[in-house]
Amino acid sequence: MFVDKAKIYVKAGDGGDGIVSFRREKYVPNGGPAGGDGGRGADIIFRVDEGLRTLMDFRYQRHFKAPRGEKGRNKSQHGANAENMIVRIPPGTIVVDEDSGEVLADLTRHGQQVVVAKGGRGGRGNIRFATPKNPAPELAENGEEGEERYIVLELKVMADVGLVGFPSVGKSTLLSVVSAAKPKIGAYHFTTITPNLGVVGVGEGRSFVMADLPGLIEGAHEGVGLGHEFLRHVERTRIIVHVVDMSGSEGRDPFEDWQKINDELKLYNPILAERPQIVAANKMDMPESAENLEKFLQQVREVKPDIEVMPISSLTRQGIQELLYRAADLLDQIPDEPVVEEVADISERKVYSLDKKEDEGFRIVRENDTFIVESAKIERMMKRMQLNSHEAILKLARTLRYMGVDDELRKRGAEEGTIVRIGDFEFEFVESSSYY
Repeated sequence: MFVDKAKIYVKAGDGGDGIVSFRREKYVPNGGPAGGDGGRGADIIFRVDEGLRTLMDFRYQRHFKAPRGEKGRNKSQHGANAENMIVRIPPGTIVVDEDSGEVLADLTRHGQQVVVAKGGRGGRGNIRFATPKNPAPELAENGEEGEERYIVLELKVMADVGLVGFPSVGKSTLLSVVSAAKPKIGAYHFTTITPNLGVVGVGEGRSFVMADLPGLIEGAHEGVGLGHEFLRHVERTRIIVHVVDMSGSEGRDPFEDWQKINDELKLYNPILAERPQIVAANKMDMPESAENLEKFLQQVREVKPDIEVMPISSLTRQGIQELLYRAADLLDQIPDEPVVEEVADISERKVYSLDKKEDEGFRIVRENDTFIVESAKIERMMKRMQLNSHEAILKLARTLRYMGVDDELRKRGAEEGTIVRIGDFEFEFVESSSYY
């Protein structure tokens, strides 16, 4: 089954907690702090694997949760870092953050990778907080939470040659004749509803990948007939082979068919109008085809004199080999890299990224007799602090005083015993400065 769109949830690993520990060894008086740091949580990395051609795997697994780092240990031993989680994706996959709509990466080449969720840092053990004034601290940090987000994966088929045209013009039949692919073929419209890929051997050691793309109709660039679902796969093909039914078997004019499909391609993405194109005048075994071909050539030369038109018949295999040779020669003349829009160098970067500057401000809201302090920095700091010791509480109180939270609470009318809430924690406001 061909799947070209998927929505998944990713959660990077949390950092391991630091610990509070002291050396207690025989003949070692006043051993001091010995609590180690926690390990780093695992990143989630998407890596391109050229052996994949579909997003089918993401239909059955939609949640990816990376392991967390190990806790710190005594004797100043650090916890182990978690091993990064590698998720394989097919070439041609666009990675989009669902909440912001931002394109995180456009991955086209084998081995390309991108970090989509960064693991949390490990918490510091009490050995990190030792100072001359406080040589035996009872302070340690929790590990930082790993990033989490919903991601939309969108696949654009990577093929050298893409077959486009109206429904029932013979695209699937052509692919079945020139390759070992077995697309669905039927005497009705939209037999093909997902792209089919086949490897075409031309001889002399040359070959290329051909894609039979679902049939397009007028208005496809606006989504008519699932146009957007079909057209996005054309963007990644290096050459377009435009298959036209030269027999006019369905009462349509071949020249009008050619114009309408080209208009849809241009309206969807102007770059497609500049893509090398070969017109495959198909069904030349039909009685009316020769006469229609002469008329078609006259009309098309007036619009685009340099367009290549090659008469073929998928049924009798007339002109098939010439078409394949011409496509192979054309592929040799153009770059091997797919044409993609430039996205930030995130697709090339390794596991490095700059942390966003944190907002250091705060806001105080009053609800009845309770004061609520809202601050991303303070809440983040409190999540990391292990507030299970008197020393940790005092450190938090000093931090709030230095940030100006105490003074602002007094201005708002806070008195001794007033309840102050920060995140999930509640405290009593104390005027005495003895705890400093």
